[in-house]
Amino acid sequence: MTMRQRLRSMLVLLIGAAAAAPAHARDTAAPILRVEQGLRPLAIIDGQPQPRWNILERMKHYRVPGVSIAVISGGELEWARGYGVVSMSGKPVDTETLFQAASISKPVTALMALRLVDEGKLSLDEDVNLRLRSWKVPENEFTRAQKVTLRRLLNHSAGLTVSGFDGYAADGPVPSLLDILDGRKPANSKPIRVEAVPGTNWSYSGGGYVVVQQLVTDVTRRSFSELVREQVLAPLGMVHSTFQQPLPASLEANAAAGHDGDGALLKTRWHIYPEMAPAGLWTTPSDLARVVLELQRGGQLLKPATQLAMLTKLHYDYGLGIGLEDKSGRKSFSHSGGNAGFNCNLFGYLDGGAGVVVMTNGDNGWPLIEEIMRSISAEYRWADYRQRKVIHVAPDTLQGYSGRYVFPSKKEIAVTCGDGRLFASYMGGEKFELLPETPTDFFTTDQQWPQTFRFIRASDDTVEMSVGSKVAKRQAGASTEPLEPLSR
Repeated sequence: MTMRQRLRSMLVLLIGAAAAAPAHARDTAAPILRVEQGLRPLAIIDGQPQPRWNILERMKHYRVPGVSIAVISGGELEWARGYGVVSMSGKPVDTETLFQAASISKPVTALMALRLVDEGKLSLDEDVNLRLRSWKVPENEFTRAQKVTLRRLLNHSAGLTVSGFDGYAADGPVPSLLDILDGRKPANSKPIRVEAVPGTNWSYSGGGYVVVQQLVTDVTRRSFSELVREQVLAPLGMVHSTFQQPLPASLEANAAAGHDGDGALLKTRWHIYPEMAPAGLWTTPSDLARVVLELQRGGQLLKPATQLAMLTKLHYDYGLGIGLEDKSGRKSFSHSGGNAGFNCNLFGYLDGGAGVVVMTNGDNGWPLIEEIMRSISAEYRWADYRQRKVIHVAPDTLQGYSGRYVFPSKKEIAVTCGDGRLFASYMGGEKFELLPETPTDFFTTDQQWPQTFRFIRASDDTVEMSVGSKVAKRQAGASTEPLEPLSR
């Protein structure tokens, strides 16, 4: 073959490869630039300017040193970018920089546990005490008729305590898993115990995932980090991910350091989380994008029926290890995470192959993440993470919602009206404004509280308010009088 023939053959191959490549993969520069420059607030208020910010100025505003993003479109990883620095020392964030995934560890843990179910090593619906060896879930009045099962643990409906964990400084003592389960020093969390009848209510419990961690290690007699690497990380090609705690020294140079709300570096750069199953994953957005793609496509890790169970709502808007929603007829899954100095979010649609993972190394990362998500949503025309338009609601209607509301947990919220605006405060906390999207549906831009509140008038004298899956009832005789903040 002559040189000219070889060149012609190479040209034909290149043209064929370009034609076979997905259209969305050819030019991402313009979409990336629009996302980077299109960060926006949650509320759209008539008559007020609608700002657009770029990502670097918002990182500075929130004192978040580093951000990493991976965007999925058309069933492929379309683009990934890093912004800022791993710490104030100045090393830039790139697509291989490791961040703490915090509670996004849970869907990865769920995939591993469900693989063991498919292999016959675990059962979703048997009493976990039948297979636990090193520790047992203490029996009490709540477990007489119903038992703690793996399905309920993964769904947060096993009735267990301890919602989350603070982690441990690298220069101090770190408890064993048994110490954590029993709340024994040096553990800094309370004992993990059953506080409600298993299977009856949804209550977020990182403690439940610690039980899962003990269960899988007892059954397999393997270390948790090695088990997840074998069952999930390696098969999905997540080569920049590990559950090892503490982080191996060989990976430290490539890891982002955590920062507090003032942008100051954490004393020991990051916390150690022996609670690996609920909070221990170190990873990158590009690696987590492989989890998103696996949940969308299926077939590589789980049997079809098992994957369907994972992605089916059981209690609340939650399946097995993952949150589930349906907006404008488009079903999605998601999980957020927050460890000391880190915040992150994973989101994907069940159809259409779209999704995103955003990871940050700052305690103020969450409002920044939401602004980034709204920019991505606008660029890719998603049904979720859209801006919300504030409407006018008659002052008399707003006044009719004033009162003191009590949740079944006895937690209280005070709702007050003033100058044609509605405000709320939890248990004596700071007031935040409730912005009307409809005459009954309100949201808040305050990042500390749930965003959606709905008022339900059950009768002329009875008003209820739903916040997520929880419903609070207004106390009689407190419908119109302004309320002082409640004491803690």
